[in-house]
Amino acid sequence: MTQGSYKQFCPVAMAAEILCTRWTVVLVRELIAGSTRFNDLRRGVPRMSPALLSQRLKELEAAQIISRTPSKTEPGLFEYRLTESGRDLSPLIEAFGIWGQRWIATELSLEHLDVQLLMWDMRRSLNPKPMPKRKSVIQFQYPELPASQRNWWLIVDPDTGTDLCALDPGFEVDLYVSTDLRTMTAIWMGLDNVRAARAQRRLLLTGDRQLASDMHAWLGLSHFAKERKLAS
Repeated sequence: MTQGSYKQFCPVAMAAEILCTRWTVVLVRELIAGSTRFNDLRRGVPRMSPALLSQRLKELEAAQIISRTPSKTEPGLFEYRLTESGRDLSPLIEAFGIWGQRWIATELSLEHLDVQLLMWDMRRSLNPKPMPKRKSVIQFQYPELPASQRNWWLIVDPDTGTDLCALDPGFEVDLYVSTDLRTMTAIWMGLDNVRAARAQRRLLLTGDRQLASDMHAWLGLSHFAKERKLAS
């Protein structure tokens, strides 16, 4: 963690030595969001190599920002949890997100689209309360993407929570959502909305009418969507 040290006693410089290495702040974001297992962390940082993820986790553990403990439910696996020091980073990550939402221009925000990250974030932000009190299966279709990334399934079960599948889980689909990745990302970030996208036929909903009409309520937007853009 001391490689490239600023060699300053200033707390800002010393904190930067730990937190400002590539991917570290994004990884801490995932830990704060609740991911505890290696594979779940990978889904939140899909462009980060497994080797680098493993290295960053070791560095965060050495800095006592996280602890690594054996899983109580799955032998052979480990869980990574924030320590008191790690949890104390929550306001910092919040401030990063608020600044980015306010001051990064919309066009720049939508330059780097990532369907895996979007669907993973949508899974954990989804609000099941407006949905039927039964299992609901929603298939998202992105026609412009390669076949391997084109279809995603959100399975919402009142008893077990929300699951995300990139392969057909074999359940009957209640609602089909067909759109382009840019539109869906903009909606999730609060830069667009379901009503406007449907009116302009950039978002097509087919299936359960109640699920379709309530999409704006159950979709669950980015935590930062409420922040107003201040960038020109």
